[in-house]
Amino acid sequence: MKLPRRRFLHLAAGAATLPTVSRISWAQAYPARPVRIIAPTAPGGAPDILARLIGPWLSERLGQQFVVENRPGSGNNIGTEAVVRAAPDGYTLLMVSSSNAINATLYDKLNFVFLRDIAAVAGIISLPFVMVVNPSVPAKTVPEFTAYAKANPGKISFGSPGIGTPGHVAGELFKMMAGVEMIHVPYRGGGAVLSDLLGGQVQALFGTTSLTVEQVMAGKLRPLAVTSATRWEGLPDIPTVGDFVPGYEASSVFGLGAPKKTPVEIVDKLKEPLINLRIMAHCAFDSRATVWTGS
Repeated sequence: MKLPRRRFLHLAAGAATLPTVSRISWAQAYPARPVRIIAPTAPGGAPDILARLIGPWLSERLGQQFVVENRPGSGNNIGTEAVVRAAPDGYTLLMVSSSNAINATLYDKLNFVFLRDIAAVAGIISLPFVMVVNPSVPAKTVPEFTAYAKANPGKISFGSPGIGTPGHVAGELFKMMAGVEMIHVPYRGGGAVLSDLLGGQVQALFGTTSLTVEQVMAGKLRPLAVTSATRWEGLPDIPTVGDFVPGYEASSVFGLGAPKKTPVEIVDKLKEPLINLRIMAHCAFDSRATVWTGS
């Protein structure tokens, strides 16, 4: 049977709109089942804590559970690759951190290209590190620590959650700019390095606020400085490293990502409740932190 030209064009136009209609309907029904947020670190790390804060926030607003799954290892690369390989349907998300940017230059042969393979959903927060030492270290300020390190080259070790993590890079930057020698000791996650720092196996740490502030408040660690350009309101009496090492600044940025080709309608649906989300700085971004909507 031969179709009239006008009828054919109407049918063709209708067929062309079907994928768009289907995608929009899919997005309107999203999420129809629980969503995984992959935290590419061990429990207790900043991405893990942040994921557990925003999970309930998204659950309340989108009507489904957002479940945190830890996939630590290889400087966040294992968890990141798991999201890259996941179906682009909005049901597997990635807690993104500065590590993802660092790894793009640190590793020669990754199985993915972060900027190409992960779609940005939303930036969430930027936080400084806290330069802390075990109380056995005879230094109460950055200048005293620098002098002590120079007098004892190679005898001070600083820990990090792993090679290439933002805390590692912050420590290496301090070594370079302050002109001191410290031995880097990488661990598998923040909890492990914190345990050894408290036990005196390592002497210093450039740790996330989530990892360090509770121990600082309890008097178990001595804070020397924060790594941001200005003082951090969570520890308002602590100076910045830049006050003593001109030009020094380091911070960690966190956000949410999804596999590439995730429908833009789903990305937008996830982004909307995150736009006004803030993590209350005075709660130190630890297990006591809450979320609130800004004006």
